[in-house]
Amino acid sequence: MDKKQKMVPKLRFPGFNDDWEQRKVGDTCKINGRIGFRGYTEKDIISKEAGGVLTFSPTNIVDNKLTMDCKNTYITREKYDESPEIMIKNGDILFVKTGSTLGKSALVAGLDEDASINPQIVVMRVEEGTEAFFSNVLITQDVLKQVAAVRIGGAVPTMTETELKNFVYYEPASKAEKVKIGEYFSNLDNLITLHQRKLDQMKNYKQGLLQKMFPKNGEHIPEIRFPGFTDAWEQRKLGEVCERVTRKNKNGESDLPLTIASQYGLIDQRNFFNKVVAAKDMSNYYLLKKGEFAYNKSYSNGFDYGSIKRLNAYEQGCLSTLYICFGITSDDIESDYLECYFDTLKWYGDVSQICDEGARNHGLLNVDTKAFFDEVTIEMPSSKEEQRKISAYLNNLDNLITLHQRKLDQVKEYKKGLLQQMFV
Repeated sequence: MDKKQKMVPKLRFPGFNDDWEQRKVGDTCKINGRIGFRGYTEKDIISKEAGGVLTFSPTNIVDNKLTMDCKNTYITREKYDESPEIMIKNGDILFVKTGSTLGKSALVAGLDEDASINPQIVVMRVEEGTEAFFSNVLITQDVLKQVAAVRIGGAVPTMTETELKNFVYYEPASKAEKVKIGEYFSNLDNLITLHQRKLDQMKNYKQGLLQKMFPKNGEHIPEIRFPGFTDAWEQRKLGEVCERVTRKNKNGESDLPLTIASQYGLIDQRNFFNKVVAAKDMSNYYLLKKGEFAYNKSYSNGFDYGSIKRLNAYEQGCLSTLYICFGITSDDIESDYLECYFDTLKWYGDVSQICDEGARNHGLLNVDTKAFFDEVTIEMPSSKEEQRKISAYLNNLDNLITLHQRKLDQVKEYKKGLLQQMFV
C-alpha cells in the first residue's frame, strides 16, 4: 500500500475525494489546563445544596461519555470563579492526563449548569462544528497506541501537555467532511445511550421487584403477590433444603476451570480472565454439576458479602475448594426459585452475622462453612406453584435484560468497526 492510499479511509461519504492530512494535536487543538494547578483543598469542597459547582473527575468518564452515575464533587463558587482554566462548557473535550485511566476522553454535551474539572483532566477545544469528529479521533487505535507509549514517571502514569500536543492523527482537509463524520458518530452515540437507558431501566425494574416480591425483614407475606396465593411464607435454614457438595475432580472428569463473576454467574475462567488462573492439576478441585450452586466469598463492588450462583451454562466444571458448593436435597423448593432468591441478596443479613470481617484472606470473607448452612435462612412460599410463578416471571425479565444487553453490545461493536474504517 503506497503513502497516498494510507491517507484515505476505507469507508467514506460520497462527494469527498481529497487525501487526509497528517496533523499534530497541538496544531488544531487548544489545550486549556494548568499543569501547576494543585486541585482543591478541604475548604474548597462544598455540597450542591449549599451552592456548590459541579466538578468532573475521571470516574465521570465512562465509555467516552460523561456520566452522573457516581459520587459527584462540588466546589465553592469562589474557587470556580477564580479558576477559568477549569471551567467547561458544551463542546469541550475532556482528556484524562494522569492516573490509572490516563487517555480516557469524553465530549461535553447536554450540560445545563456551570461545571469544572479536577486536576487530572485537561480541556481540549477545537474548531466549532468539528468537536464530535475530534472526540472520536481520540479513541481511534492510532491515538490509543500513542497514549500507551507515553513514558511515565514514578508510580502514577502522567502525560505532559507537550506530549499530548505532539500526538499525530489524520483528518480531512474539508471541514464539511469532519462535520458529517462527527454527526454520524453522534447519532451512533445517541443510539448507544438509548439502549443503555433501556437496559438500566429494566435492571432497576427488576431490582424493585426483588424488593417487593419477597417479604421484608420480619414479615411473612410479600408486598406484591400473584393472585390465588394467600398463605404465609415459610423460613427454612439452608442446610434443611440443601447439602454441601465436596466431590473432587479426582478422575479428571472435567478440564473446565470455573469462576464466579457477580454480574455473569458461573463462567469459564479462561474467557473471563483471558487466561487460566486455576492450577494445571485440578484433581483436587470440586467437581460441580449443572444445577448445583456455589458461594464465592470474595467481596466486590455492590456485592459486599459475595455471590451465590447456579451452574447453568455447562454440564460440569471445576471450582477451587475456596468456594462453598451445595445442591438441593429437599422436594419443597424449586431450583429456579432458589436461584432467584439468592439474587435478592436478602441472605446478606445472615451472612453478616457469621462473617468475621476482621479476618480476610486474599480478598475472601471469613465465613464458617457449618454456620453458613446452619444460619443462612431461605424465605419461600409453601406452594411450589407460587415458587414457579415467581421464578418464571423473574427469568423472563432476565431474558429481556439479556436482549437489551445484546443490542447494546452490537451497536458498540458496530461503532468500533466503523472507527477503523472511517478514520485513517
